[in-house]
Formats: sequence, structure tokens, C-alpha cells
Amino acid sequence: MALSSVNESPAAPTAGALALQTWRTMMRHVWFKSVGTTAFTWVFFLAYFALLKHPHGAVTVMPMTALDRWIGFQPWTLPFYFSLWLYVSLPPALMATRREITGFGARMAIVCLIGLGVFYVWPTQVPAFPINWAQHPGFAILRGVDAAGNAFPSLHVATAVFAAFWLDWMAPALGFGRRMRRLNILWCALIVFSTLATKQHVVVDAIAGTLLGASVAWATRPRAPSRFARAMQTAPGH
Repeated sequence: MALSSVNESPAAPTAGALALQTWRTMMRHVWFKSVGTTAFTWVFFLAYFALLKHPHGAVTVMPMTALDRWIGFQPWTLPFYFSLWLYVSLPPALMATRREITGFGARMAIVCLIGLGVFYVWPTQVPAFPINWAQHPGFAILRGVDAAGNAFPSLHVATAVFAAFWLDWMAPALGFGRRMRRLNILWCALIVFSTLATKQHVVVDAIAGTLLGASVAWATRPRAPSRFARAMQTAPGH
């Protein structure tokens, strides 16, 4: 999977040049990206909610851990929970060709299909937490739309971790330095934490989601002769 708009110059671009380069890349095939991302999301949610409303067998309640109790309910994390939808759209938005975009989408589909397969074989849900959701309007909406089923593995976590790997791999080829790569890790970590702090998932779900996203990302990572692969090999930390 090649990256056609990579700046391979050893000189780091200025902030203005980098911003312009990034904007131009995001505007390439913008309709293809927008329609493709929307269609992917709709197809996924059709399958997700079908399994949520019609579980195939008895539903298992996932166990809580001491860490779940220690974290407690943290309402301030709700924006980070919702930010997943922006976060996972960044890798395709920053790709320059349709081949790159469809390649990423196919890889992301593997993550989703594995998760949906587990939901079908083993329906799960999180425990009932003693929280008055009516006192938190944003959470009432969340609980109404995304009920606390299809818990294990957390696909919220799995897709975030998968996207985090790709954004880190793409960063050197796009001209982003260590600061942006650290911001990427922080954003992903906050999304993962938010799944626990909003009580949409428990620690066991998050661990499974992390393993799923990381393993699929690594197994399907870009390899030579792609420019992504070369950027990975020459980037600091690799």
C-alpha cells in the first residue's frame, strides 16, 4: 500500500507548510473518503445493533475487577468516548490514494468482523452500575443508543488501538514529529480510559479490545516496498 504524497526530504517542513500539506492530503478524494467512511460505519452498526437486540444465546455478565471499582464513574470522560468517531476517521482522511483508503478499510473490517463474531458466539454485557443516569443527560442518550451489551471484546477500544498504530506508522511519512505521535498515544489512551470511566465496559473488555486491535494492526501492518513501511523503518523509536 503506497503513500503517493510522502515528503521524503530530510529537512523538516515548517508548521505552515506541514499544515498546508496535511490539508491538501485530506482534500484528496474527499468525497470518496466521506462516503466510504459513512457507508462502512452504517454497515457496521447495522450488524452491531442486530446482535445487540437479538443475542444468539444467553448473555454473560462480565466480571468487575478492583481496578473497575477504583476508577469509578467519571462523567468528564464522555467527550473522549464520543471522540472515537473522529479519531478512527483520521487515518483514511490523511491518506492520499484510494488504494490506501480501501486497504485501511479492509484491515479495519477484520477487527470489526472478529469482534462481531465473538458477540455472536458469546453474547456479553457489563454489570448494572448503581448510577442514576437521569442525572446525566448525555449519558442517558448514550445508554439509550449504545446499550451496555456486546461488551467483550470492546470494539470501541479495539478500533481506537488499531487506528493509533496506523497513525503512529503514518506520522513520519506525513512529516509529523514526536510531539504529534505522543499526542496520538495520549488521545488513544483517553478513549480507552473513557470506556471504563463511562461504565460502557469493564477492564476485561478493554484488555481484550486492546489485544484485538494491536494484533490485527501488527499482523496487517504495511510492509516493503510501501513508503509507509520505509517510513516505519527509519522513524525514531522503530
